[in-house]
Amino acid sequence: MLVTEIAIVSETPNINDSQLNRVAAALQKQAIRDLEPIWNIIATVDAFSKLEDVPLGYWPIIVRDDIGMAGAAGVHLDAKGQPFALVQYSDSWSLTASHEALEMLVDPFGNRLVAGDSPKPGQGRVEFLVEVSDPTEDAQFGYAVNGLLVSDFYTPNFFDPVASPSVRYSYGGHIDGPRRIAQGGYLSWHEPVSDHWWQEIWFGTPKPVFRDLGTLSAQTGSLREAIDSRTGTPLRMAESGPKSDEFAAAQQLRGAVRASTSSRADALRRQIDTLRSGNAPAATWTDGRADA
Repeated sequence: MLVTEIAIVSETPNINDSQLNRVAAALQKQAIRDLEPIWNIIATVDAFSKLEDVPLGYWPIIVRDDIGMAGAAGVHLDAKGQPFALVQYSDSWSLTASHEALEMLVDPFGNRLVAGDSPKPGQGRVEFLVEVSDPTEDAQFGYAVNGLLVSDFYTPNFFDPVASPSVRYSYGGHIDGPRRIAQGGYLSWHEPVSDHWWQEIWFGTPKPVFRDLGTLSAQTGSLREAIDSRTGTPLRMAESGPKSDEFAAAQQLRGAVRASTSSRADALRRQIDTLRSGNAPAATWTDGRADA
């Protein structure tokens, strides 16, 4: 099976190499431990100091202070049709980077549609855009990996025709049935009879609401780019993530993680110094024969 290679690059002075490496390690663990068994996708995630260091074949995620237009953040396709992502820097940028990495891995080119029954009554069969992190994109549904906040994502069972007991519809268990959304999330689909795009959104309202986006009459990028530019997901996450209780909890956990890793580093350095001094032989042998 081919391995997908993702590169994370910082182009903001707010992220140092140590922070960049820690986020890359967290996303690598999420990809191998959490995503791969569910979606059967094998991926590596590596940090690079600058874009010029990224080898050919890697899909870059680039973090900047100012992305510019709201629609610029998110996953795009380059001139060769290969995906890359732009992430707006915030204190919780690991959450946004995780969101974009997950969506890039599951649907690299942003045009995958899956047929299913519309959540809007009376609409019939529609085509859902595959965006694995959107229905539970809110920071309250994120979870910590190595003390860093990462994004929840839905499973392939999200598109099941009916709900079943004991089926997990999102990794964190925050969705209770197929094609449903959690507070702060959304779902997008194409209704072929009218040729309109629709969404179910749950942004600051007591319950989810439907909205008609109309016909997508022209586009220069992928379907995902068109939908994300209309919905403003990446910038909304950058603004809301640092204010969440989950981010605060991850910050506390990060402090404990740093204390543990620092203690281990000190212990390793002491052991190395002892080995170098010759006071601690690697092993003691008795009753053996000298080498011939």
